[in-house]
Amino acid sequence: MESHGAGLRRVFLLAFCVAGIWAAYIYQGVLQETVSTKRFGTDKERFEHLAFLNLAQNVVCLIWSFLMIKIWSNGGNGGAPWWSYWSAGITNSIGPAMGIEALKYISYPAQVLAKSSKMIPVMLMGALVYGIRYSFQEYLCTLLVAGGVSTFALLKTSSKTINKLANPNAPLGYGLCFLNLAFDGFTNATQDSLTARYPKTNAWNIMLGMNLWGTIYNMVFMFGWSNAIGYDAIRFCQQHPEAAWDIFLFCLCGAVGQNFIFLTISRFGSLTNTTITTTRKFVSIVVSSLLSGNPLSKQQWGSVVMVFSGLSYQIYLKWKKLQRIQKKRKST
Repeated sequence: MESHGAGLRRVFLLAFCVAGIWAAYIYQGVLQETVSTKRFGTDKERFEHLAFLNLAQNVVCLIWSFLMIKIWSNGGNGGAPWWSYWSAGITNSIGPAMGIEALKYISYPAQVLAKSSKMIPVMLMGALVYGIRYSFQEYLCTLLVAGGVSTFALLKTSSKTINKLANPNAPLGYGLCFLNLAFDGFTNATQDSLTARYPKTNAWNIMLGMNLWGTIYNMVFMFGWSNAIGYDAIRFCQQHPEAAWDIFLFCLCGAVGQNFIFLTISRFGSLTNTTITTTRKFVSIVVSSLLSGNPLSKQQWGSVVMVFSGLSYQIYLKWKKLQRIQKKRKST
């Protein structure tokens, strides 16, 4: 009876994590699309300085992680020192800024799909640079994702979606997304190196270090000289409080979403987290199509299904590999 109760609590906790991740990041996607496409005020002015979202996100997550360390981690002693994140902070400032900037040129569903193809540069680098051999199934996953993204990019976008964009330019938009993935790859590798070197480093330490350097770099970029774009962004928010509120909620969703991701990984493992975040991306595309006025053709929906079939198959392969490892450990 006691084990049944523990199992039920675990199911409820998983449902809580799924609901938290989905709610935080789906709503953040809606806000990101709103800020990048909406015309504010009577003068119907666009918020052009989308990179400012990156700085705002850094500041909110910096404060959030500092508070979490003070509350839950006994000060966070023993982790990687704050200065060790300086290099990852550079790529973590440039990469996400490029991903956000891409929304000027391509639709939100296109951006989500492009950013879902992270496995492509990872496998290319692994095979060409490090000589890693991948299985046929892994190449099949990559082929499905690459084929889906490419087909989606080549298909004609609806005029309604194009009219919402600030400067429609598909090659530039997709190029920014893939550069974002490349920078993210370096960021993730550096974070893995730091956690290997400093085993006591926890998720809050990483969040604090990354956002500290992100805040420093973005503050210099945004406010480092008299006519820097940060001053224009602040003036826009003062003139249009609605935009400022959307930006604040966007940042808050990111911080809350990180909470649920850390909770999911600590209680259920990274594979469960990958499954939840992958399905969340698919739901985000559905929400964007239905609520935000980004209609997709049948062929585009086919491309979306193709991409997420590849991602789902990849998750299944990881699950099978994990099962084999666990079985081997039990036998020894």
